[in-house]
Amino acid sequence: MSKVKSPSIAVIAADTPAAQEALTELEARYSLVPPEEADVIVALGGDGTMLETLHRYMDHKTPIYGMHRGKVGFLMNEYEADSLPQRIMKARSTALHPLRMKAATISGETTEALAINEVSLLREARQTAKIRIIVDGVTRMEELTCDGVLVATPAGSTAYNCSAHGPIIPIDAGLLALTPISAFRPRRWRGALLPCTVEVVLDALEYDKRPVSAVADYTEVRDVTQVRIREDRSISLKLLFDPDHNLEERIFTEQFTP
Repeated sequence: MSKVKSPSIAVIAADTPAAQEALTELEARYSLVPPEEADVIVALGGDGTMLETLHRYMDHKTPIYGMHRGKVGFLMNEYEADSLPQRIMKARSTALHPLRMKAATISGETTEALAINEVSLLREARQTAKIRIIVDGVTRMEELTCDGVLVATPAGSTAYNCSAHGPIIPIDAGLLALTPISAFRPRRWRGALLPCTVEVVLDALEYDKRPVSAVADYTEVRDVTQVRIREDRSISLKLLFDPDHNLEERIFTEQFTP
C-alpha cells in the first residue's frame, strides 16, 4: 500500500506575541516552505489574519488552514502544534465566494475591490446617509435614512452583519444578507435576504452634503455616489476546518447562541 504524501506547509503569522511564539514552535517542528510553494497555508492569529491571508494569496488558490492565536477566531481551528500534517489531511474544505464591489466617487473615479465578509456603506459626517436600494434593476427602496447599509456573505453574516442585527446565514444557503445600520426611516425595516445571484446597487442620495464611504472588508473608498455589489462565483476560496468543528456547524450553532 502506497503511503499518502504529507502536504507541503507554509505558515503566516500575525505580528502578536502569541502568533509569533506559535510560528517559532512550528518552524522548529516542521520543514516549512514559502507560501508560493505550499500545498496548504497555515494562518496563525485571529479572523483578521485569516481575511488578510485569503486576500493576499487569492490568486494562488491555495487552501488556508487557520489556527487561533488572536482575539476573534470564528474562522480558525484550535491551535495545536502536534500532528499538524495529519490534521490538515483530515480537514474538511469549505468554499467561499467573495463579493465584488464597484464604487463610483464624486470625482468620477471607479474602484473595484473584493470582500469576503461584507460590503458596507457608512456615513462620513454628522448627518445620516440617504441611500436608494436597487436589486437587479428594480428599485426596492427609494430612500433609506440610516447610518449605513451592508451586504454580507454567509461567512460574513456572523461578523458586522450580526452586530447590526442582521440574520445569520448557513454557509450553503445561496443567500446574501442586506442589512441596514441604525435605520431611522423606515424605522422598522430590518433588511432582506437575497439570492446570491442578484446585483445590488446602492445609490448615495444628497451625497454632496451627506457624504458616504464604501468599505469592502478593509478597502475603503471615500465620497461614493454609487456602489454595485455582486457575488463573484468565478473566485472560490478554500478554507480547511477540523471535521468535528467545521464552518457549517459553527454558523448553524451560532444561530442558537444566546
